[in-house]
This record gives sequence, structure tokens and C-alpha cells, in this order.
Amino acid sequence: MILSFTPGGRNAERIALCSTPFGFALACAIAFHVNRAGKPIVYLVGGLPPPLGIALRADGISAVMLVAAAVIVTAAAFYARPKFATPDGVSESRSSLTFWIMLQAIWAALNIIFVGGDLFNLYVALELLTFAAVPLVCIDGRPETIAAALRYLLFALFGSISYLLGVALFYGAHGTLDISLLAERVQSTPVVWTAAALMTCGLLAKTALFPLHLWLPPAHANAPAAASAVLSGLVVKGSFFLTLRLWFYILPALPAEKVAIVLGCLGSAAIIAGSVIALRQARLKLLIAYSTVAQIGYLFLVFPLATGASSAIGWSAGVMQILAHAFAKAAMFFSAGLLAEALGHDQIVKLGGAARVLPLTFLTIALGGLSLVGLPPSGGFSAKWLMLQASVASGQWVWTLPILAGGLLAAGYVYRILTPALSDDQISLVLPPKRSQEVIALALTAVAIALGFAPQAFFDFLEIGRPVVGQP
Repeated sequence: MILSFTPGGRNAERIALCSTPFGFALACAIAFHVNRAGKPIVYLVGGLPPPLGIALRADGISAVMLVAAAVIVTAAAFYARPKFATPDGVSESRSSLTFWIMLQAIWAALNIIFVGGDLFNLYVALELLTFAAVPLVCIDGRPETIAAALRYLLFALFGSISYLLGVALFYGAHGTLDISLLAERVQSTPVVWTAAALMTCGLLAKTALFPLHLWLPPAHANAPAAASAVLSGLVVKGSFFLTLRLWFYILPALPAEKVAIVLGCLGSAAIIAGSVIALRQARLKLLIAYSTVAQIGYLFLVFPLATGASSAIGWSAGVMQILAHAFAKAAMFFSAGLLAEALGHDQIVKLGGAARVLPLTFLTIALGGLSLVGLPPSGGFSAKWLMLQASVASGQWVWTLPILAGGLLAAGYVYRILTPALSDDQISLVLPPKRSQEVIALALTAVAIALGFAPQAFFDFLEIGRPVVGQP
């Protein structure tokens, strides 16, 4: 990122594109070493152990998220190249330089979040993630995008302040912010519960969990397609990942059954509300954005489901939902961007016959919708099937209702997109789509489908470093 900023101009794009294969290779190397070791790997920054130093820790879920982020960022970079290339005859353009630097900043922040072991450093990573994501929302400078970015910033700052207050309370009570050391020291005290509540509220605001979702739809729907894909597929997952770290890694000894139920209820409300609102949208990108609100709700079902006897199944379900949604939603935002450029609009009622002239684009949307609905074979099906299994195994039948209802509602809004597009109406293109961009989008949705065929070895890998919660 710094290397891109220093020379600026066209060099920012070149450095960003050249760094993506290196970053992907590094993420794969970390995953390989975690798998070979069969346990989390730890790197001490400066050689000093906590609490004097900072430890970076990669376990199964960290390694998987590192690889997923590398794939999606790489796809977004090459997808965005035609739009954000520096124009000929210009030494440097504001939008191009901003996009490439902010994309790399988002990637760096996510990597720190996935392997960070210190709560304050994770706060710094969260701030970097926010202040890199907000400019991407309003990169084109339109009034509506600036308004969306300011709303995003307002919610993000509330989340940051709340999170930092919780971190301060943890440090004051225990004298350390290292996750492993805190897990050994925390007890069920008013200070700990207050800190946990503050941090959780802040992270929920950044994750856009219902009813703190008001910033997400306008931000994701008005950003450029490449930015929307990264925001929906990865950025909101960063704060959710820290919520997992907080409750499963730092506070596993606390009697948090009621907290898990509250988070599960909020997730259920998000599934229903987000899906119902998505059904009413006139624009394709807004529909996809509200679908993100609904799909985020599934993630929070991991809290009641990943405890007790069903913890392994619930944990695998949560990680599979993260991955399936990330790849499917990134692909759908790519496709929505291609469609808007090709047709000059993204009004759903005006999509009549569009699948005849944009077959690859609508194939991507259909396959991504297949995963969102939870139909086999797809990663979305595996995630929802595992959630249903965990619900039954743990005797928490109530969570099956939002899971099944969300699938039916998702089928409704996917049907709304495909029905007019598959009609025999005549439609003309304003601009033919670039085949390379269609292939990139289709490749991502193929990954979302391929996750449905994940072998048992993949789920065993997710167990590396998994905290055991709610078992004697």
C-alpha cells in the first residue's frame, strides 16, 4: 500500500495487480503450514512474547479466511482494471489512485484482523478497514454516494468508540490485551460483562446486523461494482470475525447462553426483515444489498449453535456460510455492475429478455442465487444443512424456522430477478460487457458452488484451533 502511494500514478495499479498473486501464495503457504502442523501457528513480532510483545496467530478459520480474502481481492482487482485504469494522456487520476490504494488497505486490514492476537491492534485494523472502505463508497463523487458514505462513517465511528471503550475496560481490569492471556484471566465480573457488551455493540454496528443495518444498503448499492463486492463479501466479515474471537476465544468461560440466544434472535430477525425488504426493491443492486443484510443474519446463528454437543457442526456451518456468502455475493455484485453498464440501468422490471443478450451474466446471478437460497449443490446448501443438523442435535428446534423461512424468501427475490430476464422480450445493449469480467464473476460463483462438495478433510481443517465452548 505504501509502495503504491509513493510513486503514485499508473504505478499504483501495477503494484496492486502484481501484489495479488504474491498475497494469494502467502495465504496458501500459511494454510499449508497450519495443516501440516495440525495446530495453530504463532509468530511473535520482534521475538517478544505477550504481554510485552504482540503475537500473530493463525488457526484453521484464520487460514481459510486469509485464502478467501486473497481470492476475492484478486478477482476484484482484475475485474476493476478496465474502470479504474489511469486514462491515457493523464499522469495520475484521483479515482484510480484512490481505488488501488484503498483496495490494498482493505486487504491489509483484513489480514491483520484474521491473524491478530491483541485487542488494541485489532482496533487499529478495524479503523484501517473503515477508513479504507468509506472512500470506495463515494469514489465517484455523486451526492447520493457521499451521503451513503457519511452514514456508513457515522455508524462505523459509533462502533469504533464502543469497541475501544470495551478494550480499555479489559486492559484496566486485567493488564493485558492479548487474546490468549485474557482467556486465562477473565471471570464473570461486572467490568468484564460491561466491556463485552460495549465491544459487541460496536462490532454489530460495523457488521450491519439488524437493526443496525441502515448504513449498509445505500453504501453497497451505490458503490462501484468492484467495491460493492469487496464490501459485502469481505469487509462486514472482518467485524463479524472479531465477534467470534471475542465470545469464543476470550470469553468461553462466561455463562453466555442468554447472550447467544439474543444474538441468534437478532440474526433471525435480520434473515426475515432483510429478505422481505429485498423482495420489495426495484433496483438489482439494492436487492442484492438487502440480501446481504439477510445473509449476515445466518452468521449470528452460530452463537447458539456452536456450543454444547453440536459445537463442531455449528462452527463448520458458520464458517461455510461466511465463505459461501462471500463468493456468491461478490460474484452477484460483479454481475450487477456488468448488467448496469450493458443496459444503462439496473431496474428489475426492465430486465425483460436480458438473459438472451447477457447469458453468462445471468448464469452467474442464477448460480449465486442458488447458493443464497441454499439449494444443492452449493456452499449455501452445506451451510444451511449443517445449521439445521446443529439445531436438531442440540434440541434448539426454534432456529430451524428462520433458516427455512429465509431460504423460501431468498427463492422469492431470486425468482424476481430471473423471471423477467428469461422472458422472450426484446432488449438492446448500450455497451457490450467485457468477457474477461464475466468470466471473473462466473469463476467466483463457481467457487461458491464447489464449496458444496467440500470433503471431510476441509471440515477437519476448520477444527484446528477451534475453541470448545459449553462442554464439560
